[in-house]
Amino acid sequence: MAKFKKIEVLNKMDAAPMVPVFYHKDAQTACAVVKACYEGGVRCFEFTNRGDFAHEVFEAVVKFAATECPEMAVGVGSVVDPCTASLYMQLGACFVVGPLFNPEVAKVCNRRQVPYIPGCGTVSEVGFAQESGCEVCKVFPGDVLGPKFVKGLKAPMPWAKIMVTGGVEPTAENLSGWKSAGTDYVGMGSKLFPKDRVAAADWAYVSDKCREALAILR
Repeated sequence: MAKFKKIEVLNKMDAAPMVPVFYHKDAQTACAVVKACYEGGVRCFEFTNRGDFAHEVFEAVVKFAATECPEMAVGVGSVVDPCTASLYMQLGACFVVGPLFNPEVAKVCNRRQVPYIPGCGTVSEVGFAQESGCEVCKVFPGDVLGPKFVKGLKAPMPWAKIMVTGGVEPTAENLSGWKSAGTDYVGMGSKLFPKDRVAAADWAYVSDKCREALAILR
């Protein structure tokens, strides 16, 4: 069961509008990354559903965060079907993110009052997702669609809450560009967690990058 209510998760996103996106097969490493992000001011963390036994690592992360990062809402990403969404919600997912929009996923998430953030690549997809109760839609892939897509979408649909993933970097130029286009939140993966830094367990680097990115977005 989700630790935080739907409105609490959305409020956390508003307060800290960057959601790190991360996967690692080693639970200890994943927990260390979550802790580093938490210390950097992050309050919503997306663990990506990739690799064999990813749900087991996720379970360890949720249990770790419950005590070590008490205000962190841990969610799951790369979810494309309702069965997977249900599995992760049973393990404590506070939100569910997907690369695409599946109305069946929306149903199981709505039933449990868990935010579903689907990937959308057209204005129509965003509209259909909103009709299905999705309060935040993910523009994906962001590096393909670009800031102009967000700006164009927001013009006739200013109420739309948009998170961009893909093509997001922890730099002032990149983040300011997305923000000025009307992006509400960003999801950031590999640029926030360089492989060499993770391998070296340089968690201070991760915390610093999170602080810098959040300062720019705010």
